Amino acid sequence: MPELRKDPIVGRWVIISTDRAKRPTDFARDSVRMKGGFCPFCYGNEAKTPPEIQAYRPSQNGGPPQRNTPGWTVRVVPNKFPALQIEGNLDRQAEGMFDKMNGVGAHEVVIETNEHNGTLATLPPKKIEDVLWTFRDRILDLKKDRRLKYILIFKNHGEAAGATIEHAHSQLIALPVVPIYVAEEIEGAKQYYIFKERCIFCDIVRQETDAGIRVVAENDDFLTIAPYAPRFPFETWVLPKQHESAFENSTSRMFQNLAKAIRTLLNKANRVLDDPPYNLVIHSSPTQDSSNDHYHWHIEYVPKLTKVGGFEWGTGFYINPTPPEEAAKFLREATVPEPAGAAAG
Repeated sequence: MPELRKDPIVGRWVIISTDRAKRPTDFARDSVRMKGGFCPFCYGNEAKTPPEIQAYRPSQNGGPPQRNTPGWTVRVVPNKFPALQIEGNLDRQAEGMFDKMNGVGAHEVVIETNEHNGTLATLPPKKIEDVLWTFRDRILDLKKDRRLKYILIFKNHGEAAGATIEHAHSQLIALPVVPIYVAEEIEGAKQYYIFKERCIFCDIVRQETDAGIRVVAENDDFLTIAPYAPRFPFETWVLPKQHESAFENSTSRMFQNLAKAIRTLLNKANRVLDDPPYNLVIHSSPTQDSSNDHYHWHIEYVPKLTKVGGFEWGTGFYINPTPPEEAAKFLREATVPEPAGAAAG
């Protein structure tokens, strides 16, 4: 019989359709495959993007690095077609009963590697760690702007997931408001903390570690799980084991282990789901509340295996044909290759 499960954080119900449970091979999808052609993000094409904001670039010939030239490993540029722009004032206004403001914010692209065929699943952990440090640097810089209330880091992998350029990249959008999905998580976490004086995410980490049935992987600092009430098949979360409300407050050791956790998850998903298109987002605390006891930053990974239809849009219910316990088992048991140059043992 199908089950209705309630997300303990936001109170959202989902339908776990156990009667028509789908295994990984049951999903009709196109795996992500490189098509080639001209790429503005490739090494040597720096003049084809807007001027860079930041780059990891070692010194060249003993002198200072030259901006907008080759030699970089991770590069940040403004989005050529930004959803929001950094210039201007918010100018909040009423239009009768409605509210509006100017589209002030930031929209940046993080080019994760200078290798066109490289992905977060194939990069060595150290290079993934460099990407994470880049995220942190950009968040800390944009937090200085008091107009910006929330900064979202997200990744679209594959055309079906919204990627228009196949070269590995993530995006950052800084907003003058806290988005509703994050606000719901924060409010749910806050209410739980008021009632129990504990962080709900910390309780999830403890309970899922003890139960084990929804655990995908773990290392010293991170637990990767299929959440109890997932909206989508093979939805997966990566959570810090120790309480931390904001991604940018993470330590060097945490970034090292987060790089390993991300690489492990993506390789397991690639093995089980044959390199699916996916979305990956970092949910963190708002810019002006980066240290609190109730919210716990985390990563949400969603492979694009099903489509959202009228029922979901009309009700807010999601129908998930794969129980998270089964998804976690498939991912947990998948073997992944060791990164090149990894030490044995």
